[in-house]
Amino acid sequence: MNVNILAVGDVVGEPGLDYLSRHLRTLKKHLDVHFTVVNGENASGVGILPRQARDIFDAGADVITLGNHTWNRIQIADFLDRDPGILRPANYTNRVPGRGWGVYEGIQGLRIGVMNLIGRCEMDCNFENPFTTADKVLKRMEGVDLVLADFHAEATSEKGAMGWYLDGRVHALWGTHTHVPTADARILPKGLGFVTDLGMTGPDNSVLGIRPEQAINRFLGGLPRRFEQADGPCRLDAVLFTIDTHQGRCVEVTRVDIRD
Repeated sequence: MNVNILAVGDVVGEPGLDYLSRHLRTLKKHLDVHFTVVNGENASGVGILPRQARDIFDAGADVITLGNHTWNRIQIADFLDRDPGILRPANYTNRVPGRGWGVYEGIQGLRIGVMNLIGRCEMDCNFENPFTTADKVLKRMEGVDLVLADFHAEATSEKGAMGWYLDGRVHALWGTHTHVPTADARILPKGLGFVTDLGMTGPDNSVLGIRPEQAINRFLGGLPRRFEQADGPCRLDAVLFTIDTHQGRCVEVTRVDIRD
């Protein structure tokens, strides 16, 4: 049986939430998607509120993953403990709320494991090693039918190394965080579907979702300002992974990017 997994890039602000809500279910129906993972760590610009998490689930997500802005909206802490469908990176210390992985029921009773990891290159060095964390999580996932991973990381080299490290043990791994879709969707030799970065869901005429003039001001050395989401048309960046459960490997990786 072929199972279609849709991974959707970082949702940015209310414009991204609105665009996701208007388009995700139609997209899933058109692509015959069986399971959907959405990165939501920027739903409030930086961080995510419980209301926004519920909006992402209502839009059609089965699982929400997060990243380095998980704690920018501390109101999400209790929600992370209550709802097993939202994941923060597994290599945060175990003293923080929530969980970094979960097992979910898919089509025809398939057990789908999802893990959320965060990189350490050019990020907060207080995270535990994502590679050894992945090993620990996979041991606890023994017996699941499919394993998916969102690796929220800055460095393309770290994302690529993780893909090769988990090839043959995970069925699909995608990168998030940089908000720029990459053109390297591929299947590694042992069957892992991989892409360096999904991209984002949010304002198209922007710099990573924010007003271009604010980004320019920052690089010209202007006074710091709170970032604001850009106006205008939006886009949704995603990747579709088709996994053959009989072979136990990904058989197709396709970019699925839509714009107004």
